[in-house]
This record gives sequence, C-alpha cells and structure tokens, in this order.
Amino acid sequence: MKKTISLILILSFILTSCSGGGNDKDTIQKPTPIENKYAEKQVYKTVYDEEIQTINYLITATDLEFALAANLVDTLVDYDKYGILKPGLAESWEISDDGLTWTFHLRKKVKWVDFEGNEVAETTANDFVSAAQYLLTPANESAIANLFYGVINNAESYFNGEITDFSKVGVKAVDDYTLVYTLREPVPYFESMLTYVCFFPVYGPYLEKMGNLFGSSNSTMLYNGSYLLSEFESKKQRILTKNHAYWDAENIFIEKLEYKYNDEATSLASDMFKRGEISDVYIPLANLHEWMNDPELKAQVRPDKLGSYTYFYAFNFEPKFEDEFEPVNWKLAVNNLNFRKSIQTGLNRITTMTTEDPYNPEYRIINSITPPNFSSQNGLDYTLTKNLASLYVYDFFNENQAKSYRDKAVEELKSAGATFPIKILMPYNTNSTFWANEAQVLKQQLETTLGSDYIEIILLPHAPTGFLDATRRTGNYALMKCNWGPDYADPQTYTDPFERGSNYNFPEFTTQVDENGQNVYEVYESMVLSAEKELVDLTKRYETFANAEAYLIENAFVIPYSVGGGNGYMASKVNPFESQFSPFGISSKRWKGQKLLSKPMNTEEFKQAQKEWQKSRDQALKEE
Repeated sequence: MKKTISLILILSFILTSCSGGGNDKDTIQKPTPIENKYAEKQVYKTVYDEEIQTINYLITATDLEFALAANLVDTLVDYDKYGILKPGLAESWEISDDGLTWTFHLRKKVKWVDFEGNEVAETTANDFVSAAQYLLTPANESAIANLFYGVINNAESYFNGEITDFSKVGVKAVDDYTLVYTLREPVPYFESMLTYVCFFPVYGPYLEKMGNLFGSSNSTMLYNGSYLLSEFESKKQRILTKNHAYWDAENIFIEKLEYKYNDEATSLASDMFKRGEISDVYIPLANLHEWMNDPELKAQVRPDKLGSYTYFYAFNFEPKFEDEFEPVNWKLAVNNLNFRKSIQTGLNRITTMTTEDPYNPEYRIINSITPPNFSSQNGLDYTLTKNLASLYVYDFFNENQAKSYRDKAVEELKSAGATFPIKILMPYNTNSTFWANEAQVLKQQLETTLGSDYIEIILLPHAPTGFLDATRRTGNYALMKCNWGPDYADPQTYTDPFERGSNYNFPEFTTQVDENGQNVYEVYESMVLSAEKELVDLTKRYETFANAEAYLIENAFVIPYSVGGGNGYMASKVNPFESQFSPFGISSKRWKGQKLLSKPMNTEEFKQAQKEWQKSRDQALKEE
C-alpha cells in the first residue's frame, strides 16, 4: 500500500519551517565545483507503464507519442539548449516583406533509413508536401491537422472539401531543396510552430506503399532523425539506437535508449533505481522524506527542471453553482476590486506550496501567468518587459495590506447589499494528494489571515472523471486553481484562457469599471487585441502583451501561483541543462546533445548548473 503524507505532518512542517521556505540557499555561500563525470557506457534505461498507441507521428496529439517522434524524425528548425532557434533540416530561410511567404533551403544528403539503418531515400522538399497532403485528408483522422490548416493558406478549405486542387494549398516544393510555405496571414511565431509534428516530413512513396500500415510498427516507417526505433514490442519494450546515418550524428552521445514496460513501474521504479537498473526516477512526496533523511540517498536527489505549464488561482465572474453557496452574493463580492485584492494579498503562496515541496517551496512560485524563460525580444525576457517587470520580484502576500483591502471591501459590499461571511466555493481533484492538501492549507491560512467572519472557503472534492466538465467549464466554482501551457512561442498563447467565450473564469462578465468609467475587462481586451494586431514591430507587440497581462494581475482577476516541474524531485544521471530547451513544440523532448553522468546529479550540482545555464542563456539572447 502506498504511503501518503498526512495533513497533520504538513501543517506541522509549515509551522516549524515555512518561514525559511526549506530553502538552503542562504547556507550555501559558494557552489562547489561539479566533479560529476560522464559515464563510460552511454545507455539510458528506464521503466514505464503507459504504452504508446501509434508510431504514426502525422496523426497523434499525445505528449507521450510526441516524445518518441521527436527522436525519430527531424524538423526544419530546432532549438539549442539555451532556447535559441537553430537550423535543422533547413540550413537557411527567408521571409517575404509582407510576412506571408517563408522560403526554406534544405540541407542535402539527409537520409531516410529503415529501422535497421538501411538507406532508403534522401529527404527532400517533396516530403513536406507529402506530409501536408496526408494531414489534410480527413480520412486519415489526423488529430493535429488543425494546427497546420490554422496558419497555412487554403489548407482549411482543402481539408473541408471547399477546394479540391491541392496545388492551391500554401505548401510548395520549388525543387528538391527549396520548400515554400504561404501563410493565410502573417504569423510572427511561425518558426516556433515548425517544431510541431504537423510540420514533420514523410517520404511520400513509402507512405503510399504502406497505406494504413504506416507507423503501426517500427518496421513500417522511416527515420531521418537522431535515433531508430530498432525494437518495439507493445507492453514489453521500446529500444532506440543511435542513427549513424544521421546528418548530425557527432552530437548524439547516448548510444541506446532502453524503455522497459512494467504495469507497476510507478511503485517499482524507486527500488530499481537504487539497484542501478534504471537511469532516473521521480520521487513522490510520500517517499521524499525517506530520501532526504538518508545521507546516501539525499546525495542523489535534485529538483526537477521547471516546465512551461503555469498555475494560477482564478476568480469566477459568472457563478453557476447551487443556491446554497450563494452565487448572487458571490457575484457582488467578486466584482469588488478590494475584495479580490484582499484574497490576492492574503494568500501566502509559500505556505500552500509547502504541501507540494516542503524543502524549497519558493522554487516554483511565479508572479506572472507567462513563465520566465518562455520568450524574449531583443535579449529581454518577456516577464521583465514593461509593467510585468515591476511584478517580477513582488511578494503578493502582505497581511497588513490584505486586512486593509478587507476593511474597504466590507464597507463597500455592505452598502451593495452583500452578506458576510462571503462563501467561496473551491473545488479540487481528489486524484491529486498535492491538491487536496493544498486546498486544506489554503482554507486554513486565508480564513485565519482575513477572518472567518469575512470569508468561508467551502472545499468541493471531486473525482477525476469529468472533473473539469463539472467544475471549471460549467462555472461551478468561486475560486479555483487552473493551469495553462503554451502552443507557440509568443505571449499571445497565455492570453487564451482569458479571451471572451473561454471557459476559465468568464472575465467578460465582470461589472467592475475603472476610474474612467470603463469596464475593466474591456480595457484588458482592447490591450490584447492591439497586441495581436501588431505583426511587424515585435518589440511593441511584446510590450503591449506584457502591459495587458500586468493589468489583469493588478486588477486581481487571477492570482499567479507556480510553474509546473514534473513531480518535484528526482534522482537522475541526466543533466537537464544539457537538453534542448523549448517551452513549445518537441525540441525539448529530444535526447540530442545529452550525455549520461557517472553518478546522479545532486541538488547543489543542479543549482550550480542552473545558475550557469541561466547566465549563458541570458548572454545568448543578447547575442541572438
């Protein structure tokens, strides 16, 4: 039976150590030089319990299958370990003045090989045209065709059968090494979309020969990427071996990737790692204390690298919950700025994060919706742009300020006819121990800070099946933790949850007006629309998006919370800062450029490597 950390233990830990955040950065004055060497045998081993459903990368939309395809087939462009755009299958490219025509010049002698490494053909521009035609054939049921036809000229019309002449679709092979995409309208972030599987190539004659069998097994597809799927047996194993015919083979250091299936992988992985049978393991919170209290095990633990999914608490402006939770009263409260600000400044995010990370809760806390290191312009990280910069190091939690906002809200809301305490319905998914514990701590902390006569947080546990349909999407909540991840390399992607008609927090229903009598959401919306229309001056585009995001946060429509980062902690012989870096597409899922260490990286080594990576990335952005 799996052990779970009790709420009592969590609260005890918070009371005794939360003020220091469990963060040992103050005790480590200087990083110790990393002496970790690379392993002599470069074979990565792991165990898994979720099987892929297809190897056909032109139809899949699952992250698991993206991760496999990323290492089997190459893309026109790629990203290095600092997130800098680099040539891939395209050696160079140019864009027309109107931003509609993108011309790519492909490198020569890139080979398609079979699963045994036998050469079949050369990769040419025609392979991108073949892939596009396959995507846009509805009978093939591609789950990612919409990403392609959403930007390519006439692609959607062809997909819908409105035109039947494929030559009118905006993808052309001028010759074997010249590929041209024509967009339906300028897309400033088009380069970043090219690392999605819908822009992968496929060798047309082989695809036609295989028909419906394409990608059904490792022997029914071709490879031009860094690895071959040399062995694949469903629910038994996946083995990837280095593609020695790969055009950039000198940068592939791990010779073999061995994935072994076990339906009890989650529970067995820890012991398997300790026995040296696998190369890394995620450490559940329930087992983390065991590792941290054992000196030998602790020396093998490090944080997981931060991801690009962000989490935030959202206020619901269109409540649809039961009358017993007083939706009318909530609507009065949520449209009061001082009420929302009292919650925003009264929430101690470090305290709640301690339920998930009791050793370094500050690590994942952020003050924006868009995470740091997501995108940049002119060498400046987006989160340091314009009005967002003032929020970057801001500590939202301020007990005195929260009580001041509370007192103002009470006076204003009583005049508006509200009754107290304000009931705040807050659902959580019972499948997540983290979330359940966090909800309990948040309730106790906020009610203690602001007073239970002011607010009453009502927790709504819900089973994982149909969770979002029964809560967020139907407006069945007052305050709720939500998340969002990017679709492309542009700040616009993080505005999607808050657009009119979205099912996140229905901000268009706010009745709040600013000092000029303008609806606050409409002010935000106009800023976003202005940014979206700026397709030439990207600096101005980023600055306008940054000001809009800051405006949304300053008006407390949301409370920024954290960046996702796997399961929090892991033991691994992989240096995560050697991997390709990209918060979008599939580049970050590639093993290219990585090496296995001789021993697991510890926390101190991780911090030093992260510091060096951030410094190098900042410099690389300036030189870009």
